[in-house]
Parts: sequence; structure tokens; C-alpha cells
Amino acid sequence: MTVPGFGETAEKLRRSTVQVRAGRRGQGSGAIVKPDGVIVTNAHVAAFSPLEIELWDGKRAPAILSMRDELRDIAVLRTPLAGLPAAPLADSDQLRVGELVVAIGNPLGFTGALTKGVVHSIGRVPGLGPMKWVQADVRLAPGNSGGPLANAAGHVVGINTMIAGGVGLAVPSNAVSRVLRGRVSRGSLGITTRPVQITFRGRTQFGLVILEIIENSAAEDASLMLGDIITGAEERTFDSMDDLEQVLERAGERVVRLQFLRGDRANVRTVAVRLSPPKLAAA
Repeated sequence: MTVPGFGETAEKLRRSTVQVRAGRRGQGSGAIVKPDGVIVTNAHVAAFSPLEIELWDGKRAPAILSMRDELRDIAVLRTPLAGLPAAPLADSDQLRVGELVVAIGNPLGFTGALTKGVVHSIGRVPGLGPMKWVQADVRLAPGNSGGPLANAAGHVVGINTMIAGGVGLAVPSNAVSRVLRGRVSRGSLGITTRPVQITFRGRTQFGLVILEIIENSAAEDASLMLGDIITGAEERTFDSMDDLEQVLERAGERVVRLQFLRGDRANVRTVAVRLSPPKLAAA
């Protein structure tokens, strides 16, 4: 499935896609959305510092974290470079099932790799919270996270985030636009998690294992550790990721009591966490 001028559109998208390096712990992709150095990526891609971006032509530059919304998994970076080839953001509400989309990123070290597919659906994914996702049959691999998902015209309709059930998931561009306008989710733990099923006292239970903890975050201040499994909040157990997100949305910036398992998982522990405000730096 190809449209006239597709090659030219793909090349423009490649030039609007950057590689994002975060400390020594990994890398991902990002989309240039404004020519004066504004780049959008996933929050989990920009979890560590120092941050550096690399353009399509190999030029590198430092970057700073301008905004972070961990519930939507979106981060906004700023770089001192100007005159960059920005990709326009589309209205993701106009996206339709069956529409051709392309994903650009840097999977497994391949710079500017392109994969194409069609939109499967747009909406919630069970177990992944209340937000909408653009779901498309594009091939994503480590390094694709944070890169653009675009329509046939080269307009960004989403930011690629993960694979679930063999389908690529992207944060819709309208959610990205809200973050760019400063409308970030309230309350932040400063962690990256993954859903897991655990056995506790003879019962199968849902949990969220902590994969990353942001420096100086609410989670770090509360002495949460990598590998801890969050099982509930305020004495209520979680059944899905939706539950944690709803707790954070309701809590704002007050103290939340989380239940979690550590080490041998013999006992449920409780920790009081004073939520941080959303990460907002001077843009």
C-alpha cells in the first residue's frame, strides 16, 4: 500500500526523528515538533540524565527535560539547536481504522528505520489505564520508543510507546498537544512500571513491578526500590494499571499510602509517599 510521494514523505519524517540518549542506561527515539528545538519522546526514554539527541545527519546536541507526564508517558525536551526540520502534529481524533501509518525510529541501532502498517483501533487497552491509544500493526523494537507514528501525509498522529498483544501502541497526538500546552497529569511517583501476575499467600494477584525510579522523585524519597511490586493503595488492592492511575489523578500532590512487596514477598509493606508535582521546567 503506497501513496504518491511516499518516499519523499518518509525522508522528511526521518529528518524529523532524532535518537535520544539518556545517561548510560539506554536510548530511544524522539520527534522534532517545533523548529526551535522542541522534541517529544516517551517519559521512560528520558528517565535519566544527561540527555543528548542525535539528528539524522549525525549531529549531536545536549537536551534538557522541559516537561514530563508519566501517566501519558510523554516527555518534552529542549535542545539549543534551531532551524530543525519539524514534523506537524495531526488531529488524532480524525484518524480512522484501516488508515495507512508509518513508524520511524532507531530500533536496535538502525538509524531512521521505517515500518508501515494500518490502524487497528483507537481507544483504551484493557489493563493499560483510562487513556486512549493508537493501535497499529507496525513492527516496533527496542529503540523505537518515543519516535513518531505518522499518517500518509507525514503528519504525526502518535508517539510510539510499546508493543502489546503483537500490536504497536502510540500515545495519540492530541494527548501530546495537551502536554505541550502544559496540561500534564497531576501527581507523580517518578517510576516506570510493568504489570505482573504474582502468587501471594496462595492467590494470584495483580501487581506493578518497578523498573525505573527517577532521581529526586517521590518514589526515591519514600525509599521504594527497583524490583518492588506495588499491589495497592490506601488498603485497596489493584486489579489493573487503571487503579494506580486513578489514585494518582485523585490524589493531586498529597500523601498516598502504597502497599508493596519486596524481596521474598512474604509480607505486604506500606509506605507513605508524598506525591511530587508534575515535572515542569522552564521552556
